[in-house]
Amino acid sequence: MSISERMVGKRICICAGPGGVGKTTTAAAVALGLAAEGRRVALVTIDPARRLAQSLGLEQMGNTPRLVEPAHFAGEGIEMRGELWTMMLDPKRTFDELIDALAPDAPTREAIMANRIYQELSSAVAGSQEFTAVAKLYELDASDRFDAIILDTPPSRNAMDFLDAPDRLTGFLQGRALKVITAPTGGAAAIAARGSGLIFSALRRITGVDLLTDLSAFFGVLGGVIDGFSERANAVSRLLSDPATTFLIVTSPEPTSVEEAIFLRRRLDQADMPVGGFVVNRVRMLARNPPTVDESALTAELDGDDRLTARSMRALEDLRALARRDAAGLRHLSSEFADERPILVPQLDGGISGVAGLVAVQRILFASRRARSALLAEHAF
Repeated sequence: MSISERMVGKRICICAGPGGVGKTTTAAAVALGLAAEGRRVALVTIDPARRLAQSLGLEQMGNTPRLVEPAHFAGEGIEMRGELWTMMLDPKRTFDELIDALAPDAPTREAIMANRIYQELSSAVAGSQEFTAVAKLYELDASDRFDAIILDTPPSRNAMDFLDAPDRLTGFLQGRALKVITAPTGGAAAIAARGSGLIFSALRRITGVDLLTDLSAFFGVLGGVIDGFSERANAVSRLLSDPATTFLIVTSPEPTSVEEAIFLRRRLDQADMPVGGFVVNRVRMLARNPPTVDESALTAELDGDDRLTARSMRALEDLRALARRDAAGLRHLSSEFADERPILVPQLDGGISGVAGLVAVQRILFASRRARSALLAEHAF
């Protein structure tokens, strides 16, 4: 099925998978295709490469959606019947906006924002970037401004970090350490009594920073927003499992990427999350009947350079060996999920650069099965 078919009845598409497999490009291509079909689409990216931002017609991307002018794609034959809005997630700013929304009053909000511990933890706590990504997704969905929202998940060593982020972050905020520090009869004194105060005292002498006091003040003032934070995290979790949400698992045919994609699919299935299938990028396509190369004719084309001919033949054989390895990775993926027919995106000449490259990926993702087969055949060798 094409992306169009997989997005029927869906308003949110989360592109997830291992790092370095083209997730951001895939997310951008999905958003472009849906906008071309007539939807008002928001694309949330995570630090896209500069050339991808330029291919979207934007010199800068911020934490609020910006409209991409339809004329930007006109030269590639794309008729933009809808609207494409793009933004780059700023985790720190998104965290600040969340605190701003949940703080019960201005003094509490200002105290949290000014606290040195908050300023570090809002970007450094495990799961904070993943949580802010889905928190932004929740915010955009609640605004009712868009027909579809496409989210490029943050790069991480484990693709499940994104799915687990709401629970991990609320677990941190509701954890035993926080309760000890904020306890009316405990707090800083209780920690000091356990001997930890010696460590904090040493740090204060060396750095001049009273870390224990800062921690106590931070968790004390944070107590006013923890309940609201937990409620928002629960709402975020419900959004991830909503039937109108779909996870698109993006991978490459490399063995390690395939294994991580398989693991992610299983975890999503175990969590009853809606999965829209796989996109496999950068596939080297081996022709069903690879043509035989006339070495004599090739040598003549290369001005009689036998050594260059030999190197060219070795390079071709190396490419075909890699294509066979890619085919084995695809067979492994399909064997794990018999009902799955992944969308294949071939290794494009020169990679993805500029508008033309992005449009090329979009056309493959949105093509019918027959049309996609023809496009893949053009890249086989």
